[in-house]
Amino acid sequence: MNRRDFLTKGSFALAGLSFTSRLYAMSVSKPILGVQLYSIRDDMKKDPANTLKQLSAMGYKYVEHAGYRNRQFYGYSAKDFKKQLDDLGLLMPSGHTVLGKQHWDAAKKDFTDEWKYTVEDAAAVGQHYVISPWLDESLRNDYDSFMAFMDIFNKSGALCKRSGMKFGYHNHDFEFSKQINGKKIFDLILQSTDPTLVTQQLDIGNMYHAGGVALDIMKQYPGRFELMHVKDEIKAAKGGEMGHEYESTVLGKGIIPVKEILEVGKKNGTRYFIIEQESYQGQAPIDAVKDDLIVMKKWGF
Repeated sequence: MNRRDFLTKGSFALAGLSFTSRLYAMSVSKPILGVQLYSIRDDMKKDPANTLKQLSAMGYKYVEHAGYRNRQFYGYSAKDFKKQLDDLGLLMPSGHTVLGKQHWDAAKKDFTDEWKYTVEDAAAVGQHYVISPWLDESLRNDYDSFMAFMDIFNKSGALCKRSGMKFGYHNHDFEFSKQINGKKIFDLILQSTDPTLVTQQLDIGNMYHAGGVALDIMKQYPGRFELMHVKDEIKAAKGGEMGHEYESTVLGKGIIPVKEILEVGKKNGTRYFIIEQESYQGQAPIDAVKDDLIVMKKWGF
């Protein structure tokens, strides 16, 4: 073997080793377990500092916000809220802020300052993901309008990428019950966005209302769900969530095969598992998320 052949083959071997190492690192990366603060929304509204302290004492290390308005997280600036988190040993890798039509200036072909500040503050508070959890109803009826907004999704992904983050979308139920041009909205979102710019946060409970089956969806779109909202569902005694007959409950008490879904998720690239419970069957919300954490730990998280 001459020197050139040796170097060439050696380079391929190193490249292969590097790729194998990356795959191994991905496969052994410990899943990140957090809680969506919407689960305890009333507590966060009344006393965010004490509520975060209680979560930390329970053993939570990661939280996900749903309370950013007017450049503040639950009434704190990005800098001050990060200090609150830091002092309690908490991290906030993701958060929910709706990207709407008002955030895109068509004349300038650019995002408004409001959305640019949203991304800036997300980076400042330590987020890795900026997640939009809603799609305006006006965008669900017309194919051209919908597709134009998917292009804005991709542009938001590029904007977030420049700040070292990723843009993402979080589903509810209409994505599975509503169709445009004969295709489910969920399929259109997955097929019309660049996975290198736009990730998906799969809410395994919301979809159940509309016939969505998480295991089937993960099989259809492997590797697209970097984040997951971990939820269980039961039939509601009265009106359920989103106007349907089901509502969320403590993990393991409902009808969704949550543990199986989690295992499939881990094998298919999901790393961030965020507990969310929106109904409590008479239990205090703060106690419910404590019970959820206990269940997840029993399941190996």
